[in-house]
Amino acid sequence: MTTSKPIINAIAELAAIKGVEHAVISSGSRNAPIVIAFNAQKKIKCLSVIDERSAGFFALGIAQQTGKPVALICTSGSAVLNYAPAIVEAYYQKVPLLILTADRPMEWIDQDDGQTIRQYNIFSSYVKASFIMPADNSHPDEMWYAEKVVSEAYNCAAKKGDKGPVHINIPLREPLYNEVEKSRVKLKNIEVIDVKSSLSHAAENDLLNEWGTAKNKMIICGLHKSDEELNKVLSKLAEDESVIVITESTSNLFDEKFVSSVDGYFETLTEVEKKELQPEILVTIGGPVTTKKFKSYLRKYKPEQQWHVSTSSSHIDTYQTLTKVIPVEAVDLFSTLVKAKPVKSDYAKKIKDIEAKALAQLDVYIKQAPFSDLKAFQSILNRLPADSDVQLGNSTPIRYANLFDVAKTKAHYYSNRGVSGIDGSVSTAVGAAYASAKMTTLITGDLTFFYDANGLWNKHLPPNLRIIVINNSGGGIFRVIDSKDTPLLEEYFEATHNRRAESLAKMYDLPYYSANNEKDLEKTLDGFYKDHNGKPVILEIFTPNKINAEVLLGYFKFLKK
Repeated sequence: MTTSKPIINAIAELAAIKGVEHAVISSGSRNAPIVIAFNAQKKIKCLSVIDERSAGFFALGIAQQTGKPVALICTSGSAVLNYAPAIVEAYYQKVPLLILTADRPMEWIDQDDGQTIRQYNIFSSYVKASFIMPADNSHPDEMWYAEKVVSEAYNCAAKKGDKGPVHINIPLREPLYNEVEKSRVKLKNIEVIDVKSSLSHAAENDLLNEWGTAKNKMIICGLHKSDEELNKVLSKLAEDESVIVITESTSNLFDEKFVSSVDGYFETLTEVEKKELQPEILVTIGGPVTTKKFKSYLRKYKPEQQWHVSTSSSHIDTYQTLTKVIPVEAVDLFSTLVKAKPVKSDYAKKIKDIEAKALAQLDVYIKQAPFSDLKAFQSILNRLPADSDVQLGNSTPIRYANLFDVAKTKAHYYSNRGVSGIDGSVSTAVGAAYASAKMTTLITGDLTFFYDANGLWNKHLPPNLRIIVINNSGGGIFRVIDSKDTPLLEEYFEATHNRRAESLAKMYDLPYYSANNEKDLEKTLDGFYKDHNGKPVILEIFTPNKINAEVLLGYFKFLKK
């Protein structure tokens, strides 16, 4: 059985034809025809998540792992607005979502009818495209238009090298629950032929000439999925002594020749040393970079040239130095640059030596430091299962991760750093773990965890999920940044509290463990990743909020010795 509305059947059937495998649905009435139609598609797994804000991030986590558009389906009114945080994050992470929002017919907008708001173009600033469906199919042109819209929307969301969220608003007239035996619509599927951009011979020669004469060349990769082919060609390129490849935990590109922890130690250098390490050519790939201090360094010590590699031709100018946009796959550009004759230089060695010194000092410093966030992080990273996934909460967790040589953990790292909000970290981790089936560890602060507590209100919680909550009784990041000096710190910035995750674990019947010191933590982590009767597990680590900030800031002072 399926809905009696032909246009809605066309949406669901074309979504299945196009390759949508998951639909995340929040309950309602106006969206009933969409729910019925998608449940009739055997190729699509329909997942019910009641809270739309959590549902949006749950879908983001699935799409992040699969790389395929996930359908998001909700009723009309304020339900639609609850998708906004996840849609914004998906937009800046370039994660594909197909957002299907039920609506009242156009004539009922602003007529004081229930659950009726202005929904068309409601996400226009944060989606790749917005569409609106006809409210019925009284004329053949309306079905033709509906087919075209679904093909265009899916093709736009799934575009290679430029994925992202797309919104289809769907006005629906009553009756909403009528069903028929099967759809009798013959559908037209519009395909987009895959093409590949490449450098012209002239452009290739120009880039090789410029690359081959520079002695200080830096490549920075921001947020990125693991890519074995790209990793391999970057490793080859890094054999050139004039080339340094800088990554972060969420770059997911690792090699002993790369530098994967730059946070902080460039600040310890003298002005002369900083000037010596100024790149002549900076090449940027991937999404946002977390490390604020390093971004500040490059904005001050500007490279002569910056090339941004983007198949979508994005003019991202994070360092205010953009000179070239290169609209090709990064692996293709670097395969070209490998052809250049290596340049005699000590540039890469200088930066690698600085990193090695900082990592050695980090080990020394942690051994003498009291129990704190920093010490807890080292213990956690040392026990991550190989080839597992890590979802890092925003604010302090991702910053702590970037202090360590995470390449040694053999894990893959993800974080909602498109917009960098704390909302949705739990829900994203749940979706990612559900989709990947790999052991997935969410490492989050307490505010981030409690903010998205509804992420646990999900009957699809996977057994391969492990949640580590570092509870320092508030937003610890605010004791590190400039806000630490305001008298309003504890009430309005740090948001000090005495909440514990244990009550939530009991509410959702999840195994719960806690640790208050290094010995307890080490003992608990030893059994943390074992099977717990097919359930995800929560570990809450209690650390002292004031000491945490002192320990972290003390490390940066220690580096200067």
